Amino acid sequence: MKNTRAMTLLVVLLVVLFVGMGAFFIVREGQQAIVTQFGKPLAGPYSEAGLYFKVPLIQEVHLFDKRILKWDGRPNEIPTRDKKYIWVDTTARWRITDPLRFLQTVANETGASSRLDDIIDSVVRDMVSSNLLVELVRSATWDPNPPKDLTLAQSMLTSAETGGAGMVGDTSTEPVDVKVGREKITRHMLAEAAKLTPQYGIELIDVQIKRINYVESVQKRVFERMISERKRIASLLRSEGEGEKRRILGTMEKELARIRSEAYKQAQEIQGQGDAQATQIFGQAFGRDPQFYSLFKTLETYGSLPQDKLELILSTDSEYLRYLKRVP
Repeated sequence: MKNTRAMTLLVVLLVVLFVGMGAFFIVREGQQAIVTQFGKPLAGPYSEAGLYFKVPLIQEVHLFDKRILKWDGRPNEIPTRDKKYIWVDTTARWRITDPLRFLQTVANETGASSRLDDIIDSVVRDMVSSNLLVELVRSATWDPNPPKDLTLAQSMLTSAETGGAGMVGDTSTEPVDVKVGREKITRHMLAEAAKLTPQYGIELIDVQIKRINYVESVQKRVFERMISERKRIASLLRSEGEGEKRRILGTMEKELARIRSEAYKQAQEIQGQGDAQATQIFGQAFGRDPQFYSLFKTLETYGSLPQDKLELILSTDSEYLRYLKRVP
């Protein structure tokens, strides 16, 4: 009997504990709550963090995020006004401002993302198809004129590397008049989409284009054109470098020839002065004794004769042998 009473008391305590725990709910920081009874809204929204009471088993709590949420759309293939097919990848930021309406219309974040898919994709498609490609990828403040201190090849290379305004394949270097620009287009997207979200208890905060790219069928031709453009720029840079090389080599050879010419002229002048001075000294020295000069020169020629295979036939009365005759 006592055991049965104890078990009954334990069961009652567990039921009371379970019901008591179900009678309270916690709203954390960054959350907001709506309480419903049999599916109908009863109390809320509770937007302040704290501990709240509800009737257990009858009333249900629906918690929603109060912070800014992220939406990422699927990339869509959309034609621009100038008939260029591109992939557009869009992202947005939103938050729940009316949790009761949010609960009644979309129920949860999954339903909200589905509604945002329809709203934002439709607006993006309309804006892309009504604007030129250059308006979507460039800013209205973009300067089409390259800096004056860049050469033609440098400015072309810079434009090709940056892709104009961040789109692969936009290597055009011709000035384009951007009247609207990407920023204004995204702001218009936000304004149009934001008109349709309040009915779902949603505030759309921002819409941005994450990435724009050509469709696969066009990318191959774009990449081929980019490769051809870079080859052309490389060839232009090489020709400019070759011309500069030839100019430098020509200047160097001209300067080298001038230095050699001046050095040769100076050497000839010094040699001429030396020869004249030597001649003058010899003349003064040998002028004092002409006979000694004659003997010296004759002996000098004797010493300059080849020593082997020499055959010299002279008459005995030759002037060349006169000094030899006098040798005792």
